[in-house]
Amino acid sequence: MASSNKKEKEANKKKGRSKEVMIHEPAVLIEGVLFRARYLGSTQLVSEGQPTKTTRMMQAEEAVSRIKAPDGESQPSTEVDLFISTEKIMVLNTDLKEIMMDHALRTISYIADIGDLVVLMARRRVLPTDDSGNSIQKTPKMICHVFESDEAQFIAQSIGQAFQVAYLEFLKANGIEDHSFVKEMDYQEVLNSQEIFGDELQMFAKKELQKEVVVPKMKSEILGVVVVESGWGSMVPTVVIANLSPTGAAAKCGQLNIGDQIIAINGVSLVGLPLSTCQNYIKNTKYNTAVKLTVVPCPPVVEVKIRRPDTKYQLGFSVQNGVICSLLRGGIAERGGVRVGHRIIDINSQSVVAVPHEKIVNLLATSVGEIRMKTMPTSIFRLLTGQETPQYI
Repeated sequence: MASSNKKEKEANKKKGRSKEVMIHEPAVLIEGVLFRARYLGSTQLVSEGQPTKTTRMMQAEEAVSRIKAPDGESQPSTEVDLFISTEKIMVLNTDLKEIMMDHALRTISYIADIGDLVVLMARRRVLPTDDSGNSIQKTPKMICHVFESDEAQFIAQSIGQAFQVAYLEFLKANGIEDHSFVKEMDYQEVLNSQEIFGDELQMFAKKELQKEVVVPKMKSEILGVVVVESGWGSMVPTVVIANLSPTGAAAKCGQLNIGDQIIAINGVSLVGLPLSTCQNYIKNTKYNTAVKLTVVPCPPVVEVKIRRPDTKYQLGFSVQNGVICSLLRGGIAERGGVRVGHRIIDINSQSVVAVPHEKIVNLLATSVGEIRMKTMPTSIFRLLTGQETPQYI
């Protein structure tokens, strides 16, 4: 793992801006860690002998130069989720929910973070064969995947630690214990003490808490709503009403509010669908004279409660300027109600809306015991504070 010398200053600045508030406990890495990123592309490079770290870094930079668009030009990219565990690294298409790549951890030969870019190098496992089925001796190659993410450094660290944990598990399986990794209190005990906070499941499970809203409208009239994702980490992923046009059909019906979660439209479930698909379902009602929505009334602000006995058990999520950027699956933060894409409003009854990033990180890093937070989807926060102009559909 390395950082490019020519971008050292940028990397150092980034370290100052985005400090880590994450868990890297063996139990969590064995289960898996999920990061949101943008996949820029892949390329093949020759891989001969035992290259040095310097050679590997040069190869990583060559891969970036092949794939990254020049400054000022449009960069094709795909939103993906990077799943990292002690067994494999998977790349999943965020919108289509499909597996794009699946590499066993042992096939990964090098990881480099270069500014906001992560280069993942994997050995090619399939050897070409001739018509008789015999392997053809060719120059060995490796495939290089390039990703872009604000969490590039954390992604590289997580992959590196996945190798460490995998090695420790191998030693343990063969009767060898490394006592330097024994903790005063096993993380699993901390995890077991963290209740799943929030009544979200109860709200969605009880039919009496759902309501059917019929919105009458003119033909060719839009519904007049802005919807956003409920956030990765939600018990029931769906879309949330982020804004209502004062003169729109949805607002005039008088039964919908900002924060309400839409779970179906005209009898079609929206649960688990990508945001773009949900938006298309809403847009397709333009020529209807009435639209039936199944909603669960929810406040726009989500309450979070995390139990943390000691600062050595890090919280399991990262923040950038008050926005939750990534979340470790199965950790105490997820169980406590933390969601990716939410803006932190207050921590332990202290408003952090206008608080600098470094102070928010320090407040989270030093908090112990019961930690309470209030968050809301960033899009709702920006719309309510006038930082974004609503685009109604």
